[in-house]
Amino acid sequence: MTQRVLTRLGRISPTSAFLGVGVLVFVALVLPGPVGGLVLLAVAAGAGWLLAQTWRLHPARARVIRLAILGLVVLLAVMKLT
Repeated sequence: MTQRVLTRLGRISPTSAFLGVGVLVFVALVLPGPVGGLVLLAVAAGAGWLLAQTWRLHPARARVIRLAILGLVVLLAVMKLT
């Protein structure tokens, strides 16, 4: 199943994927309190899963940057939940 999901994600245009995730994050930041926090956690969980599946394909520097961004999204989610 994982391979099937990754294959389908690989067909999506990078611009479309970026804009789609950007819209999700924006909506999560605008939604009030816990609802926005849960949406941000869902986005972070999806991005974390994707990062774990593609970890070997990224150079070390890109891994650090992606982990930092993922950490910031989780931090924002926790701040919205409290």
